[in-house]
Amino acid sequence: MKMLIRKAVMKDITDIQKVAKETWNDTYEGIIPRVIQDRFIASAYSDENLERRITKSLFLVATVNDSVIGFANFFSKQTEAVLGAIYIDPSEHGKGIGSELLFTGIKELNGITRVLVEVETGNEGGVAFYQAKGFYFVEEYDDHFDGHVLKTKRMALDL
Repeated sequence: MKMLIRKAVMKDITDIQKVAKETWNDTYEGIIPRVIQDRFIASAYSDENLERRITKSLFLVATVNDSVIGFANFFSKQTEAVLGAIYIDPSEHGKGIGSELLFTGIKELNGITRVLVEVETGNEGGVAFYQAKGFYFVEEYDDHFDGHVLKTKRMALDL
């Protein structure tokens, strides 16, 4: 099975929603209450929001046999980009898919000099992933997330 990374298209929306929900439930268990996760996923990954994100930002998917197993969403402004999301199906973790999505996105966003990402403090796997890629800690702040306070780390990668 060969993995392919490409720009997302509208027919990927259902698969993206499935990966987002499974990954959120796996990653944020014990960090963000499930009811808040479900509300966020329903809003941020609605058909309408995904259509907008696919057309107005860099939205990459990793596929195997034309089925989405991971995705990354970058928003860029001048020389800076924000990695708004990078999620891999939990059964596919540890296979380099996240790294491929990250580096493909950086290559596609030719001319950026810095990538920012926000990661919840309790998401140790996420923090370790970004540190291994050269991201460094910028700040930690309280993020008021649908009535739940999260400690969030902002990290950056200088290119």
